[in-house]
Amino acid sequence: MSTTALATLNPAIIGQAEKHHTAILTRALSGTTLNEQRWITLNQALVAGPVERSAHIAKIAGMTQWESGTVADAVTALVEGGLLTESAGGRLEITAAGRDMVAQVRGASGKILGPAYGAVSEEELAIAARVLVTITARMAEELAHA
Repeated sequence: MSTTALATLNPAIIGQAEKHHTAILTRALSGTTLNEQRWITLNQALVAGPVERSAHIAKIAGMTQWESGTVADAVTALVEGGLLTESAGGRLEITAAGRDMVAQVRGASGKILGPAYGAVSEEELAIAARVLVTITARMAEELAHA
């Protein structure tokens, strides 16, 4: 996409960005035991710290619009794969192997994302973040009422 003729933000531009992000993630996940669902579930477990299983599943399902069962399956696979542990009380925590996996995937995707995001000023990235968060929140409200 050319940066010389800038367009107004619209669904096509957001969709293209999402497709490119997905392609980069797919490349970074290649050779791992992770797919997109497991990656997001694992990465968010790292961000959350120890978290109750059902709360984590609900959060990820809400973020992604995936069915809760899909996220629960990802949690189960991550526990079985040794990337998350689950206490008897149902709390999830990322393991050392899980932290290593997150670092590996972030490193691989960062080789492309770093220069791409680095081509935009911090101020413009902050503005874009505010715009996308606002649009996403509004769409979530509409979906909740539909």
